Amino acid sequence: MSTTVTRTLLKPRQLGARLMSSASTSQRTALYELHKKHGAKFGPFAGWDMPLVYADQGALDSHLHTRKHASIFDVSHMLQTRIVGKDRHRFLEHLVVADLKELPVGGATLSLFTNPSGGIEDDTIITQQRDSLYVVSNAGCADKDLAHLLKHAKIFQSEGADVEVLKIDDHSLIALQGPASQKALEQLAAVNLSQMPFMTGQSIDIKGIPCHVARSGYTGEDGFELSIPTGE
Repeated sequence: MSTTVTRTLLKPRQLGARLMSSASTSQRTALYELHKKHGAKFGPFAGWDMPLVYADQGALDSHLHTRKHASIFDVSHMLQTRIVGKDRHRFLEHLVVADLKELPVGGATLSLFTNPSGGIEDDTIITQQRDSLYVVSNAGCADKDLAHLLKHAKIFQSEGADVEVLKIDDHSLIALQGPASQKALEQLAAVNLSQMPFMTGQSIDIKGIPCHVARSGYTGEDGFELSIPTGE
């Protein structure tokens, strides 16, 4: 049976200055009580109370565990959006550096939001779905990215384009990262994940709950990101 642990989100050099009890004005993820159960110390990040370290494991031990086994990252503070409408590809290609129309269904790509001068506003991962584009953006730029998308969608709509930006408010985002992540997830999913290539995404039932599962992540190890109905 694969071993999994909760995983810190911030770099070790940030811990000393940012350890603090949770602030009442911050948002909390659906796993907040789970973090507390594991003795998490919280700090503010992008308007959220996020775990920094846990009672039984420091940042270095947590890092090494991810490299050897698998770890859970609560990344529900990130922005999830869905772009719909028949002009969705033309719209988003106007804002990012990616050929989205030719991306196969289920295919994902790392891309960049750019400004009118060609500078980088933020990085993002975009997945081609049958009737939409699924976009995940960084928490630290969530408000800015959403405003950017909505502003340009309004311009496109005023010119007669069929496009709409939908913020996904009812799903949380969990990352399972590490060399044991496939084995761990297969205990909960009714599919053989060995047939799922890196940088692809699809709908998979996890313990009977429909989720969007992407094989991706930023840890340098194999892993998955699961968009899960928050109530589950």
